[in-house]
Amino acid sequence: MSGLVGGDPSLLRRINSAVVLRALREAGRTPRSLTDLAGATGLSRPTVEGVLDGLTRSGLVAASEEPATAGARRLGRPARRFRFRAEAGHLLGVEVGAHRVAAVLSDLAGRRLGTLAREVSTAASAEERLACTAETATELLAAHSAPDAALRAVGVASPGIVGPDGSVRLGTALPGWTGLPLRERLGEMFGCPVQVENDANAAVLAERWLGAAVGADDVVMVLAGLSPGAGSLIGGRLHRGHGGAAGEIGALHLLGRQATPERLLSTSVEPLVPLDEQAVAAVFARAGAGDEGAAQAAERFLDRLVHDVTALVLALDPELVVIGGWAAGLDWVVQPLRARLERYCLRTPRVVASVLGAAAVPLGALRLALDRVEEELFALPERVSRQER
Repeated sequence: MSGLVGGDPSLLRRINSAVVLRALREAGRTPRSLTDLAGATGLSRPTVEGVLDGLTRSGLVAASEEPATAGARRLGRPARRFRFRAEAGHLLGVEVGAHRVAAVLSDLAGRRLGTLAREVSTAASAEERLACTAETATELLAAHSAPDAALRAVGVASPGIVGPDGSVRLGTALPGWTGLPLRERLGEMFGCPVQVENDANAAVLAERWLGAAVGADDVVMVLAGLSPGAGSLIGGRLHRGHGGAAGEIGALHLLGRQATPERLLSTSVEPLVPLDEQAVAAVFARAGAGDEGAAQAAERFLDRLVHDVTALVLALDPELVVIGGWAAGLDWVVQPLRARLERYCLRTPRVVASVLGAAAVPLGALRLALDRVEEELFALPERVSRQER
């Protein structure tokens, strides 16, 4: 794009193509005629027809003749209608976590076609985790007859601080993850553009797209796991911070709150081992059933969560706080968390449980891939002269 100037025919073709394709995408599965598209885009019929010819050759648009109404006589050639071929490519969203690799497959409109998850050991090396990622993606694509070549973009979400180049600057939750050039490695694996993001950042994108934060612009999403993290939207835009470390509230325990999660959630003098989702969910269930030791552990967990979330609310003043992270067992924290925030915060945001649960992170990764394709196919070029605007 650096060589384009106002009036450049290639720039005008790209603008027209993006405008027509966006109109077709917004129509969903309803085909639109040349007349419809000319009216919706403000372009002339000959221009629209020329654009559609190119989009049809590219495979992104399909044409069909308008069926005749029963009993009606049609003179001349039947009108053609056109639709966006969402099936022309596929998108993949992948969560690479401590305990699992989860993937979700969609078409180019973001309609989900299937999901697949594989367990992975917390002790797995970086190479073993990447191999599991490849196997999961391959199996999911094969199950839906989607060849690797049909992938247009892949979004990946992972714990840790992710740099602008898609490398993991710091990743203590996964062995061998720090310094890993994740975007580069996965780009070689998938052979298409790859977007890499922190897991909490991906989760907040998913909740705003399909979950509890639809329509909200200032949102904090807390993944209340063993080492909590948060993703934030400010004015509808993801806030990563200067170095990508925004929302790493798991480090707050270093400020005079050194209790490890194993002791924080223990129901006895012994640490809670093994410390995994099932064990923690069991503690919460026992607390709900009246077990005193479990109730004390749950209270310590809530205290830590209040401490962490209060810091975020005071700093960002969000309209909404979404609590997620574990697949089950966290609904009980919503009301007491909100009540305690009222005591400590100047303005109390709404506090809700995640709607998407364990699906939030892979769906957020899918949203990254969808954003990448939408930017490629539907966004207007930035270098447009003032005359053309």
